[in-house]
Amino acid sequence: MLESSGPEVVVWDTTYACPLRCSHCYSESGRRAPRQLGHEDMLRVADALITLNPRVVALSGGEPLVVKGIFEVAARLSRAGIKTAVYTSGWIMEPWMATELAKVFDEVIVSLDGATAQIHDRIRGRRGSFDRALSALTLLDAAARERRRRRRSPLWFGIDCVVVRSNFPQLEEFCTAIAPRFPELRSVTFNAAVPEGLASRPEFGHFELLDDEQVAELTSTERHARLQALAPESVRVFTTDNSNLVMRPDRFASGVDARVMQVEPDGDVRALPVYEGTVGNLLEESPMELWQRGIARLNDPFVVETLSAVRTMQDWAEAVRRMDYHFGSPEVRSRIDRRSVRTNPPEFSALAL
Repeated sequence: MLESSGPEVVVWDTTYACPLRCSHCYSESGRRAPRQLGHEDMLRVADALITLNPRVVALSGGEPLVVKGIFEVAARLSRAGIKTAVYTSGWIMEPWMATELAKVFDEVIVSLDGATAQIHDRIRGRRGSFDRALSALTLLDAAARERRRRRRSPLWFGIDCVVVRSNFPQLEEFCTAIAPRFPELRSVTFNAAVPEGLASRPEFGHFELLDDEQVAELTSTERHARLQALAPESVRVFTTDNSNLVMRPDRFASGVDARVMQVEPDGDVRALPVYEGTVGNLLEESPMELWQRGIARLNDPFVVETLSAVRTMQDWAEAVRRMDYHFGSPEVRSRIDRRSVRTNPPEFSALAL
């Protein structure tokens, strides 16, 4: 049975601390308490995840590189035979970090949401974030080159772009102007923005969330082939609409959609990735029981009705808002209520940096 086999991928948001203020932030990091565990408890969560035997554990945030001991946590997972990935904005990357990342992670992904500073910094909410991301990529490129020179295991590092309307016209520029700057770069991934967290706001949907035609264009065979042809031969280009994260009950039951577990910084496990609402904590209960409890939520009549109706990106955004408010804790509902409801927020027009 699907419930008994556990997740294939675990996404662990290790902290909600973040130096940036991204307009689309899925976790509202930097705007809320970090909820970050102490080091020993982080190792306990790592051990709990190991019992699930996932194929990959991705450490995200917030900014995971602000977490002390993050390399030891990753090493713990790696020694258990689990592939590890880390997602970083690159804001605090230093040379020693690049070297350590190469030692313990199978994949290092730098978030870059614009091919120019003007677009990236506006989306990321802080002046200089573009330059720091490129600096991080430069450091990773040097670390990868040094490992190759010493004939050590290769460092796979890539770029991840959350695709919104602001950067949609720049995708080819990522391949022609950004990727060639880093000879050791291995991937560029273009992910349609998920209407999660701040990206689920109606005003974000109006100004920045891709419409259905843009999503179809992004994931078309022709567009992918064009982007791949423009990129250096050593770089693999990926495009996705993230539709597997809708978690429609019928698609999951048939094995179509990815089996993902999302873990919050303090070890709380979300019933379903993307949507608010937890089912327990890895420090207190059996990881497999929590996984099974989350999957069981797909049979909830409210969930079946809400998610089965999703056909368009705007449908999905509305479903996220309904799900978050229905299953969210009082703290979650209060945070949702505090979100901006202005018609034309600055971050969607001319960000004051």
